[in-house]
Amino acid sequence: MNLITPSRFLKNALYADAAVSAASAVLQLSSANLLAGLLWLPSALLFETGVLMVGYVALLVVMARSQRVWAWLVLAVVAGNVAWALGCLVLPALLPTGPNALGIVFLVLQAAVPLLFAALQWAGLRSSAPTSAMLKAVRS
Repeated sequence: MNLITPSRFLKNALYADAAVSAASAVLQLSSANLLAGLLWLPSALLFETGVLMVGYVALLVVMARSQRVWAWLVLAVVAGNVAWALGCLVLPALLPTGPNALGIVFLVLQAAVPLLFAALQWAGLRSSAPTSAMLKAVRS
């Protein structure tokens, strides 16, 4: 099943991602309308991505607390962070009326931070105990 023993580095990267994502989720869930007015982003988008992040945070915490995790799940989190970042960068072109300058800054931060976590989680995966052929391939 390609289970790995996550390194301390990977666990810390997962916990850090969970903490930042939780803060963002709370902000978006509690202030979606306020943020929408400040950023010129759709309120529903802000709220719904906040809801999505609640589930994501729960997944990250479970992974970070586990003694063993599937290597493919860590790769999925890395890929998800990269996809989130790309989505944030493409979003202004997809909206009928784009965000204002503050909204662009918000989206750039929403892209940059997940890319940082993707890099940290990738490094954490590479530093984890190579208990499977998949992880051995990732480490080479």
